[in-house]
Amino acid sequence: MPNIFKLNNYIVFMPLLTAVKELSLPGVKLVDLARFPDERGIFTEIMRIDWRELLDNDEIIQANISVTYPGIIRAWHRHAHGQTDYFLVLKGSIKVCVYDDEEDSPTRGHLVEMVLSEDRMQILRVPGKYWHGFKVVGSEPAYLIYFVNKLYDYTNPDEERRPWNDPNVIPISINGRRDDPRVGKPWDWLYPPHR
Repeated sequence: MPNIFKLNNYIVFMPLLTAVKELSLPGVKLVDLARFPDERGIFTEIMRIDWRELLDNDEIIQANISVTYPGIIRAWHRHAHGQTDYFLVLKGSIKVCVYDDEEDSPTRGHLVEMVLSEDRMQILRVPGKYWHGFKVVGSEPAYLIYFVNKLYDYTNPDEERRPWNDPNVIPISINGRRDDPRVGKPWDWLYPPHR
């Protein structure tokens, strides 16, 4: 259901298709966007400053688009200075992974894995403190728009990187499950779907 609330005696419609869902890592959130089709086409609001449940206290400062070819893996990186990313796939499909590797974190070793696709308009919120990346799945390029709460600094980028196939990324839980057959092994972006 869309979010509806009262403000100054007016009913305000928030065009989010579902409630904002926090995933198995704190701050990693997912929400479905409402699409409004009519005889002219489809309209979708993709970001609003009043979506506080999704944004927390973030203010969107910059928007970027990334076009990535089939089979390409863009991982791993994180942001040490408070950047949060908001991913929305416009075309194609990607598998996004978010991994907690912080020493004193109660969710250290936990990984969130999510497929975002043009077929289901969703925004995924990823706090930059987590290692994250994505792989294009399917046979066409993926068009990813991502919003951030910090301006990109060309002289001092807020990016820390590790290899996409780093053997030290070993999840102890995937999407809150410890019985996944990939748990306890170095993360393999190329592991075939097992569902």
